[in-house]
Amino acid sequence: MKMVNLTINGLPVTVPEGTTILEAARKLAIDIPTLCFLKEINEIGACRICVVEVKGMKNLVASCVYPVAEGMEVLTNSKRVFASRKIDLELILSTHKKKCLSCVRSGNCELQKLCKDFRVYDEDVYAGENPKHEFDDTAKHMYRDNDKCVLCRRCVAACQKWQSVGVIGPNDRGFATHIGCAFEQSLADVACVSCGQCIVVCPTGAIAEKDNTRDVWRALSDPRKHVVVQTAPSIRVTLGEAFDMPIGTNVKGKMVSALRRLGFDGVFDTDLAADMTIVEEANELVERIKKGGTLPMITSCSPGWVNYCEHYYPEFVENLSTCKSPQQMFGALTKTWYAKRMGLDPKDIFVVGIMPCTAKKFEVAREDEAAAGVPDVDVALTTRELARMIDRAGINFAELPDEEFDDPMGVSTGAAVIFGATGGVMEAALRTAAEWITGSDAAPVDFVEVRGVEGVKEAVYQVGDLTLNVAVASGLANAKKLLDSIKSGEKTYHFIEIMGCPGGCVNGGGQPVQPARIRNWVDLKSLRAAALYEEDKNLPIRKSHDNPVLQQIYKEFLKTPGSHVAHQVLHTSYRKLDRFHSGGPAPAGRPSPALRA
Repeated sequence: MKMVNLTINGLPVTVPEGTTILEAARKLAIDIPTLCFLKEINEIGACRICVVEVKGMKNLVASCVYPVAEGMEVLTNSKRVFASRKIDLELILSTHKKKCLSCVRSGNCELQKLCKDFRVYDEDVYAGENPKHEFDDTAKHMYRDNDKCVLCRRCVAACQKWQSVGVIGPNDRGFATHIGCAFEQSLADVACVSCGQCIVVCPTGAIAEKDNTRDVWRALSDPRKHVVVQTAPSIRVTLGEAFDMPIGTNVKGKMVSALRRLGFDGVFDTDLAADMTIVEEANELVERIKKGGTLPMITSCSPGWVNYCEHYYPEFVENLSTCKSPQQMFGALTKTWYAKRMGLDPKDIFVVGIMPCTAKKFEVAREDEAAAGVPDVDVALTTRELARMIDRAGINFAELPDEEFDDPMGVSTGAAVIFGATGGVMEAALRTAAEWITGSDAAPVDFVEVRGVEGVKEAVYQVGDLTLNVAVASGLANAKKLLDSIKSGEKTYHFIEIMGCPGGCVNGGGQPVQPARIRNWVDLKSLRAAALYEEDKNLPIRKSHDNPVLQQIYKEFLKTPGSHVAHQVLHTSYRKLDRFHSGGPAPAGRPSPALRA
């Protein structure tokens, strides 16, 4: 590999040929500011915030796209560079809705920080005409306020390149340019899959999840309601970031403590339902293999993926496992088994899910998700919304003691914990399926071949007399590649795990927003996932079917995996749509005749 020598701010550095000035500067611990740049998917040099001075060149150059050259002399912090960046920011502000105090991103806005760093004190220095855009809050999970958009196109890149959905893009030209859907349709009228990846990359408050915390506060203050909360596996390793803790810190104990102080009547763990999902899913897989059912069976835990399958690959709907997601299974069990155990009317139970995923807001309103005649889950909040509730309540998160989940729905296994990482559902299912197929509790526990943050992973396992071909994909662009290879006959599998977000739930659209200066250079997915695998390794029970509370629920209520009652409570159905169908909010779930009676 040819190496290139140059100086940056007078300091020598040697980097491979083809390296950009932006990347070369990082070798010297110099962070050149950016706004539009998103590593590998949005390297367009559009915002000009990253401009630097190169000796011998008349114009400043965009460091995010400009390659180094032998002997190049670069200045990143000259008076000319500072002046250019400040003017850029002032021009951006000239068409920006400056309602910072009421903005959900205030204090965590990349534009706000840049303006502070470059001493932009007069936000109206270029006051003039402002384009006005229609506020779009038609989607179930999010809103779009183009008056706050800086046209960085990061959301467009995430939607197209990470997710292969591409329902948003730049419309019109010049001063009228804005981000929108084709033919100016609303978000509810296009095949958006609700993944929220556009939200976590937006540098301002132009895109955000719909805030449902008011509904939760209202329920908490209603003495007639028994309000329980469940937390998804990944939340414990991401919530701490909202309180300035290192990425990948496991804050499970503090999270439980905070939720109890918010006033919930029951603080439970979605991981119990994740274990239940595995038992039902493993049973379904074994049944399909033995009885010639539709293969490959594909996981259905990720509602963003399920939305994508229904709209873009309806021919694979029959391949989806009929299992509800852990969030929905937990809600269904809470309003059936738990309600009976506690002597409560399901109508008086209010179930809140703390989820890494904005598509969960869509999922709670899907049809066939009402085991007790009322919606399984009432409200799904993102990690960010929970953090805002904790802040609003004046809870000092960092100083909280570690507490344990409430009984009985707080018991789980290591298999459930790793649901939050790509490959985790596959590994958890294999742990149970391997023991069931071989009939031996000495079956493997660690299936490391399906671990890691690669977009697509494949493995072949010999389980007893069965050769099991499996695959894992995360991010819908990778799911597309995998499904296309199956359609073409190139690949054949028995079991596939697909997660809608790249890296799985640890990188979900509802997770804490990290600025590009972190997201571009820190492997968020790996750091967060490593904390989940560490907890799994240290737990005394690591196979889902060994969960004692799960065994109790089957004994008292569900009878056996795949039973009639289990299907009525824990399984669901899907729709074959097309990419031009909006898939808007579905009707409220319908209870089964047996449970209604």
